[in-house]
Amino acid sequence: MSAFFTWLETTRVALAVSNSVVLTAGLSATHLLGFTLSTGGALVSNLRLLGVLFSHRPVMEITRPATRGVLVGLVVSIVTGALLFSPRALAASENSIFQLKMLLLVAAAAFQFTVHQRIAAHSSSPRLQRLTGTLGMLLWIGLALAGCAFILLE
Repeated sequence: MSAFFTWLETTRVALAVSNSVVLTAGLSATHLLGFTLSTGGALVSNLRLLGVLFSHRPVMEITRPATRGVLVGLVVSIVTGALLFSPRALAASENSIFQLKMLLLVAAAAFQFTVHQRIAAHSSSPRLQRLTGTLGMLLWIGLALAGCAFILLE
């Protein structure tokens, strides 16, 4: 796998990102916007399941558009994240905080689009909704903290 990451760092895309402060800044800003959209959507939908936000509205009326926001934000974050990853693929892939960030990203997204959606659509149990909202919040907050730690401690 390290041979692939070494090759990736030598591609034209990786070199263009590496050699341009403006491109790196633009990608970083866009990456942050995508992350904000996805975590914001997750926050709204999980707070609805917890009964803290929009409790007078039907669950799906809040979680459906919020989940679409999560999806759009994830697409933006994944594309820009891959471009930002390319110039430092080997070092980032060996970084334990980056590995934790990727694990939490996969877990949060998988949870959001499977368990969370299923509970939001079919569960009338407030207890199960609160449990799902709590787990979703923990995953997305953990992802945000891992992302901050990667930036600060890299």
